Amino acid sequence: MTQKVALVTGSSRGIGKATAIRLAKEGYDLVINYARSKTGALETAAEIEALGRKALVVKANVGDVDKIKQLFETIKSEYGRLDVFVNNAASGVQRPIMELEESHWDWTMNINSKALLFCAQEAAKLMDQGGKIVSISSLGSIRYLKNYTVVGVSKAALEALTRYLAVELAEKNIIVNAVSGGAVDTEALKHFPNREELLNEAKEKTPAGRMVEIDDMVNAIMFLLSDQSSMIRGQTIIVDGGISLLV
Repeated sequence: MTQKVALVTGSSRGIGKATAIRLAKEGYDLVINYARSKTGALETAAEIEALGRKALVVKANVGDVDKIKQLFETIKSEYGRLDVFVNNAASGVQRPIMELEESHWDWTMNINSKALLFCAQEAAKLMDQGGKIVSISSLGSIRYLKNYTVVGVSKAALEALTRYLAVELAEKNIIVNAVSGGAVDTEALKHFPNREELLNEAKEKTPAGRMVEIDDMVNAIMFLLSDQSSMIRGQTIIVDGGISLLV
């Protein structure tokens, strides 16, 4: 088989869905992963199939290593290869530090950080001809965001892991990077208790004069998945219209 295959975790909605559809337009067959929204995942798959590409839908909570292994066994059985892995699935508890519990930490770190390590291990086994891995981070990894402690720490870990993976997987011709976005008005942002505050700040303060949109994130992801970025390794590209430059 020479047909290229891409896995996008958390691709039932938002940035993950838009990335999966863009990859289909570029000629990739897809693996659509979801944890809860089966309806959304099936809708994504239908759009991809309408473009003439294959879409394999797999339910898996990527915070669970056993589920990760089952996910990749399914990919191996169905496609026999993997060329692109977009580590997009994310979750997290939004609370002040003094209200955080051990379960909040474990849940967030498992899905946002541990998943990258163990998915990357399995992905690398299927990337015999080399491949690309891109993870999605956020500005909370490098700056303070209200109620964002555990998620911010998990994204900082993701960015550090991106650097380590980039070095150790280079010998397999696997290129690893990340894209960090400013506030994007996606379905996930509705779970933030201070959503309106974040959106208003982004609209008023972003030097570019507008908020980051889903397509801005997808454009950066697709650049890192292209041949033009082959000498960019272990980096986190910030797509935020310049807001992180402000004190």
